[in-house]
Amino acid sequence: MANKPFPTFVYKIIDAPPPSPIPHTLPLSPLDSQSGFIHLSDANQIPITADLFFSETSTIWLLKVSSAKVEEEKGRLVWPEGLPGCVHLYAETDGAWARLGDGIVVDVKKYDKAAGEKWVDALKEPDDAKWLVDLY
Repeated sequence: MANKPFPTFVYKIIDAPPPSPIPHTLPLSPLDSQSGFIHLSDANQIPITADLFFSETSTIWLLKVSSAKVEEEKGRLVWPEGLPGCVHLYAETDGAWARLGDGIVVDVKKYDKAAGEKWVDALKEPDDAKWLVDLY
């Protein structure tokens, strides 16, 4: 997937409401801090990732991240080998962190699921209200 273009938007799943308004820089999650990059997904991957890592959570928030804004700020998006739909965000400079925050996060949406429901079902949207979509 190394040569595959990135969609216009990629998404970050969080399990607590983000600050409003979104600050210049959001704090890193413990997983991101440990991994050395920020975990993101394309729209198609979001329900899969949510079911894998947020199955016990009844509410998630998705941060809609502009791929163009990431690149403008010298962030580097990477398709990791063998993980289709997953996107890693690195800083251009080793040892630095790429930024998620105001201007890069262009929208936020809250999603809920009922007890026993899977995220793959809860995240379905009517065709005329697509917010979670891969645009190229």
